[in-house]
Amino acid sequence: MSAGPQATLRQGRALAWALAALLLARLVSLAAYPLMDTTEARYGDIARRMVERGDWVTPWFTDTMPFWGKPPLSFWATAASFELLGVNEFAARLPHLLLGLVVLAVVWRHARHHSPRAAWHAVAWLGASSLFLVSSGAVMTDMALALGTTLVMVGFWSAWHDGDGDSRMPWAMVLGAVIGLLAKGPVSVILWGLPVMAWVLLGGHLVQAWRRIAWLRAAALVLIVSLPWYAWAESRTPGFLHYFLVGEHWMRFVTPGWKGDLYGNAHLFPRGTIWLFALGAVVPWPLLLPAWWRSRAPQHAPAAPPFAAGESRYLLLWALTPCLFFTPARNILWTYVLPGLPALALLAGCWSATRQRARWAEGVVTAGVVLSTVVTLGLIVVARTDGSLEKRSARAIVADYRQQRQAGEPLYFLGRMPFSASFYSDGQARAIERLGALPAGRSACIVLPQNRLDALSAQERSRLEPLARRAGQVLARWR
Repeated sequence: MSAGPQATLRQGRALAWALAALLLARLVSLAAYPLMDTTEARYGDIARRMVERGDWVTPWFTDTMPFWGKPPLSFWATAASFELLGVNEFAARLPHLLLGLVVLAVVWRHARHHSPRAAWHAVAWLGASSLFLVSSGAVMTDMALALGTTLVMVGFWSAWHDGDGDSRMPWAMVLGAVIGLLAKGPVSVILWGLPVMAWVLLGGHLVQAWRRIAWLRAAALVLIVSLPWYAWAESRTPGFLHYFLVGEHWMRFVTPGWKGDLYGNAHLFPRGTIWLFALGAVVPWPLLLPAWWRSRAPQHAPAAPPFAAGESRYLLLWALTPCLFFTPARNILWTYVLPGLPALALLAGCWSATRQRARWAEGVVTAGVVLSTVVTLGLIVVARTDGSLEKRSARAIVADYRQQRQAGEPLYFLGRMPFSASFYSDGQARAIERLGALPAGRSACIVLPQNRLDALSAQERSRLEPLARRAGQVLARWR
């Protein structure tokens, strides 16, 4: 074997080991820090209530308030993990890491048609990107949506090329559409429908697409599987469909600062901010641009990677759709970029795998994965040593309450109660607006901000016995 192939083999092994280290680091991190307020703790507590109540139809926001903001697929996954592994951070996050691994597997399989090297590069580009790395292990609904979108887009491309002119059932598309509808709702149809339709129309493939894919049968199957939950949820808690379809899918999009949100606050940003989110989503790769410049091909080399006819346009439309769709919106989140990242990784992976200076390109891809691994390990160390992440969760102060409470003492939060307080107290913590609302004739534990403690009257402070202090919060016993 010559020196060139030997070096390529060593670099391929280095990339595989780097990816394995990144996966191990992310797996370890799942239990390294508490569920963060607000998203993780809120969705984790909804799943905890699902297990506690045995109600797998209606997600519950509180004991009396249903959660109409999202369909249940992600909650089902977390709740099933709780049933198997107990209610804890690792169990809450593990299903979302597994969903991320499935997305990577789908990307790998699609890129494998180009070359094994392109497959590994695409997985590296996606797995090491900051948004994907965070989302694959966070208690959110976005990774399930990304999986649904990826299955539909890859499934359409496979059905298009394998159809041979015959109408056939695109099973991957059906599965992906069902996952999207049960993870996020009709917005998922927009995120795959727009790029598919744009590619078909731009290429003049409308008649061929209709003939090659059994659209009506596929749509009927998707609706048969998905709609029963929507109907059941509406019958259990009337008003769900109006809030979810009109409020979450229309008012949230067109109305800046929409006041009808029952479960949180609007996230107002200037229009077009989604593009800045997209730039942050692919870190660390922009940091390695100087190294990529070194790997550029000579002028006589092919200028573009060898895609199938129309494939680069297809992937580009898929990658850009989330950003284009949410450009006019102001009520957005960083995670809205996620469904387009698999396509971007496929483009980048096939490109880097065909660099003329292969050894240099392989080294840059490996370096990006190593950088993400180092950052992940660094965050684990920070989380375990300085306790900075504990400030974004009530885990520590609820643990203080468990250690110092007396028999039968309930736990209250004065003012706003964080979602993590409900999760870590197994739903026992309650919020009150004033000390006078505490039960008379018995002691209780209460958490209140230091500034509110200082503003109490001398008589009220005399009835409080401070027990612990955490990040500006005081746990005290009320007598």
